[in-house]
Amino acid sequence: MNKVKRLEIFERLSKAIPEPETELNYSSPFELLIAVILSAQATDKGVNKATDKLYPVANTPKAIAELGEAGLKEYIKTIGLFNTKGSNIIKTCNLLIEQHNSLVPQTRTELEALPGVGRKTANVVLNTAFGVPTIAVDTHIFRVSNRTKIAPGKNVLEVEKKLEKHVPKEHKLDAHHLLILHGRYTCIARKPRCGSCVIEDLCEFNSKTTD
Repeated sequence: MNKVKRLEIFERLSKAIPEPETELNYSSPFELLIAVILSAQATDKGVNKATDKLYPVANTPKAIAELGEAGLKEYIKTIGLFNTKGSNIIKTCNLLIEQHNSLVPQTRTELEALPGVGRKTANVVLNTAFGVPTIAVDTHIFRVSNRTKIAPGKNVLEVEKKLEKHVPKEHKLDAHHLLILHGRYTCIARKPRCGSCVIEDLCEFNSKTTD
């Protein structure tokens, strides 16, 4: 995989996905933060189903904190690990109120200091809410990066570092969502749809399918 190939891959993905964006529903950085915390080991569709009911009732740190853990869990109980997530969200809301004037911080260090927020969640919020060209490596991005050989790595941090190094500058802001959406709908886990893939001839995956 070389620089020319990588550029062409992102050029084609950009044309195929002209408006790459998260599929989580949100209308503020805080709503996005909560949705991303909830999305760990859960589907965006499942998270949206819960937050579509939660946010009209409570969509600020103060309002969610006032629900308390028990109240919040009534809205998120359909989501995996909801007990842990609910506890972390209440703690995060209280920290935002106490330390950040109820605003979502805009640095990775401050974000990662919030309960339930790891590097991946921080990167998603920085990229999607604040326009920072970070790349959060989830299962889709990890798979696509390794299959195509855009940025092969043994773990998510290794893949993230290689993507930061190799993704063309002009595509760095959108790379996160381009790769997620490509992995979600084309380069799927069990049987990738290589036959209908816009980068099939550039990809270095050895076990391509005809579909």
